[in-house]
Amino acid sequence: SRLVLFCFLLFLCAYVLFPVGLWFARCTCCSTMVYDCGSCVAKYFLCLFNFIFFLAGSVVLSVGIWLAVDKNSFIGLLKAVPSQHLPQFTQPAVIEQASYILIAAGAFMFIVSFLGYCGALRESQCLLTTYGICLLLILVLEITAGGLVAAYRGKAEVETKNFLTTTIRKYPVDKFSPATNQSNAITLMWNHLQAQLHCCGVNNYKDFNTSHSERVIPESCCVLEDDVSLLRPVYPICTSRPSETNSYYLVGCYQVVVDHIKSNMNLIIGVSIGLGLLQLLCIFLAFCLSKSINGYK
Repeated sequence: SRLVLFCFLLFLCAYVLFPVGLWFARCTCCSTMVYDCGSCVAKYFLCLFNFIFFLAGSVVLSVGIWLAVDKNSFIGLLKAVPSQHLPQFTQPAVIEQASYILIAAGAFMFIVSFLGYCGALRESQCLLTTYGICLLLILVLEITAGGLVAAYRGKAEVETKNFLTTTIRKYPVDKFSPATNQSNAITLMWNHLQAQLHCCGVNNYKDFNTSHSERVIPESCCVLEDDVSLLRPVYPICTSRPSETNSYYLVGCYQVVVDHIKSNMNLIIGVSIGLGLLQLLCIFLAFCLSKSINGYK
């Protein structure tokens, strides 16, 4: 009932606020910028684009806060859905860690899109300039990160492997088993990555912490039944006696992911360029609209 009420209120806010915002934008555009079609188009585009992200950020932030404050109701809701896949997502540790990620991502989307939407709607130079600077900083950070990775590729690869290996060795191999009910966001992520990509560990099975355990690898490193998300090995003995027949214990996930990225490099480059151009367009429109507002004043 809480979820239904939340969705209804969210839909009501979107249904009321968006038409009102566009009407206000049209009125102010006609009254103050009637001779500048470009400014009017920029205003409409920024309002529409940022309202979509504002709404998405509000949903993500709200869900994150809900999970952090009242995870029991969310667990009860998921348990009411008949599915074999959901129990592994209802572990308190998984929900708690997911809530922090959702709150951080939602708050970021909410704040940045709020600056853009309200800045364009209210024709505020301060908000539009702040919005443009935020997007510019994000774009600069993205380009800098990409440049550093390209320039220090070898060192970046070593550091990435060390970090990923640390996330695996932090937990005993028994904790990766879905039967223990001790999953968290990290073990859940590794289990699904290994099950989907048919790999084991960062480099191989030796990355796992097998101290005080008869297990050598988790179930997700084994050859699994048709529905891999259930983590049911075809050969149950593989967790203690892995081989190339019953598991992927010698296949490292890092190299599998790298090969997958290389095979889809054209798509990744295209998406990256598209996102970069979209950011540049928003930056350009924000600063142009801000300057146009200053000219009319």
